[in-house]
Amino acid sequence: MMNPKFKNVFIRVLRRWVFIFLGLEILAFSLLGTNFLSLDTLQNILVSSTTVLLLAVGETFVIITGGIDLSVGFMVGFTGVVCAKVMVTLQAAGTTQAMAIAVGIAAALVVGLLPGFINGVLVAHLKVPPFIATFGMYGIAYGCAEIICNNVPIHDLPSAVGPIGHGFLFFWVPGKLFRTFVEPSGLSSIDLKHLVSLVPNLFLITVVFTLIFGFILARTRFGRHTYAIGGSIDAAERAGIDVKRHLVKVYMISSFFASLAGVGYVLRYITGRAPAGSAQVLDAVVAVVIGGASLYGGKGSILGTFVGAMVLATLVLGLANLALPTYYAYIAVGCILIIAVLIDQFSPELVHKED
Repeated sequence: MMNPKFKNVFIRVLRRWVFIFLGLEILAFSLLGTNFLSLDTLQNILVSSTTVLLLAVGETFVIITGGIDLSVGFMVGFTGVVCAKVMVTLQAAGTTQAMAIAVGIAAALVVGLLPGFINGVLVAHLKVPPFIATFGMYGIAYGCAEIICNNVPIHDLPSAVGPIGHGFLFFWVPGKLFRTFVEPSGLSSIDLKHLVSLVPNLFLITVVFTLIFGFILARTRFGRHTYAIGGSIDAAERAGIDVKRHLVKVYMISSFFASLAGVGYVLRYITGRAPAGSAQVLDAVVAVVIGGASLYGGKGSILGTFVGAMVLATLVLGLANLALPTYYAYIAVGCILIIAVLIDQFSPELVHKED
């Protein structure tokens, strides 16, 4: 029989295995890689995690209800193409860059809500299995994106898009100057060498929305209803929750975050592409699951999802730092997902029980 003290330690480790795994990742890559533990590497991890993190935050709401949203990958491409197309069209019409960028972003976020609404109606009202409904939308979003861009990536966006997507919140030359948002100009070669850029804009935007919806999930009635539906739809209905309406909102949240990821892609790569984000669907689901969410519904948190996204981003950049082929990352991600599901399958009462 297991010693009670050892058992308690084992349970605590099991509940926080993803945090421990992230720490071990950083330690291993720091020892084996070249200059991995540096400010530049850290900020590269933050930027590279934004797409997966945004998709995973929206996916967290869906998975907690016991569903899944497979449409988010091509939703990134669809909304990115809409965003880029509107920007290019308005710029050609003679509007200011600020107006073209603002309207392009707004158009992408608004249009991006429609697929989520349709997914929610199909799942909640027409009882279509989430896998089928969202996989169908996956194809529809891709097809619509290709039609909009005519099978060609959209380029020639306003020149201000790049500085936004590649900008930072803080710029600092030790002992000389400190600026926010706008990179200082007219610096000498020596000052440029010592210029430190902190907090990428894309990651800052991602964190703001992550915190807002993390609060909604953890501290509001909407969040409690989301967990209740994932625990038992019948019990939620008996408790007076409008399950159908709530599920529509949940799928619209997932679609909204996919739209944010699409906008982020445009800002980062200064182009709109129909296939953008298609490879991140698996990563988004993996980030949610290894972050502690249960595929059976009723369990999960935005904090766990955040850590899960950091695990994946650190893994990919760490393997790249070691000059290993990218397919090793796919193998590692698959193994991590299986481990997470096995832990949830065989010891859910330990993993999800509150301290």
